[in-house]
Amino acid sequence: MKTVPSAALFTRVESFFTDNLQRIRGASEHTVHAYRDALKLFFEFVAANKRCSLSGIALDDMTAETVSQFLLHLEMDRSNSAATRNCRRSAIRSFFRHLLRTDIVHSQQYARALAIPAKKVWHRPATYLEADEVRAILARPNPATVEGGRDYALLLFLYNTGARVSEAANLCWSDLELTAPRQVCLHGKGRKDRLLPLWRDTANALHRLRMGAQPDRQPHVFLNRRGEALSRDGIAYILHRHVQGATQVLPTLDRKRITPHVLRHSCAVALLQSGTDITVIRDYLGHASIATTGRYVTTNLQMKRDALETFWQHAGIRPARAKAWKPTPDLLVFLDSL
Repeated sequence: MKTVPSAALFTRVESFFTDNLQRIRGASEHTVHAYRDALKLFFEFVAANKRCSLSGIALDDMTAETVSQFLLHLEMDRSNSAATRNCRRSAIRSFFRHLLRTDIVHSQQYARALAIPAKKVWHRPATYLEADEVRAILARPNPATVEGGRDYALLLFLYNTGARVSEAANLCWSDLELTAPRQVCLHGKGRKDRLLPLWRDTANALHRLRMGAQPDRQPHVFLNRRGEALSRDGIAYILHRHVQGATQVLPTLDRKRITPHVLRHSCAVALLQSGTDITVIRDYLGHASIATTGRYVTTNLQMKRDALETFWQHAGIRPARAKAWKPTPDLLVFLDSL
């Protein structure tokens, strides 16, 4: 029986998500949902332009012209930013690469679509905290209380490891080794694990937290008042609450929008300032590309100041010693007459 054109497309959509994204690439649930939303918008746009139902679109409609029109539609009609447009484009490109591998007949039209460039985007410098700002925040929780002990261990863990908020939320006791060698196994994006060392203070804070926990009943480390694993929003709320308290001591914190990801940035910058090689920091943070890690180099103003000072010393330029200017009596008389 001959395959219906729309069925051929939907078969490839299904294989893209189940085989390519999840089984082969090991994409996270968040990535799968982001790609799903992008392709859903794209298919709805194609159907609307073709004036048919979703079942009426086919592989012949997957063209560079359609993709270009869709990206323009995102910016003009949906008021999406250039960054959002590029994210949608990335999802579509990933799908078209899958089509290119599985449908040789339309390979030329897929190749033209893949050649559509991304739009240039101005990236804001990453927000990060200096060491004194982190210390001010860590001083807010009271480790003598159950809730304070959890908050202190959580914030110190985020700064120590540079963990993503999802990695901290999903952290289990089985991922931790709190005796020498003190370390943690973080489960990152794309099901990629990385092993990181823990400071003695971090391990001690987590050890105190475990003394009041029941790992056999609840495997997660950071729990809310109901004994459930903290959510991303829960972690963000805890950080926000202690930042507000620290702002009373360090008003400069009020000028920054501080999220859990800012502690990740702060970890990266602190590693840079300590002289750690950027490739090591890439592996420490679990970045897929060194270009992502490189953003922290351009962000760090203190490193730029240090580089400028080293440059000045190396240049050996002597400061000009101009004689101090002294006003003459006649000039003073003139000025007084004005």
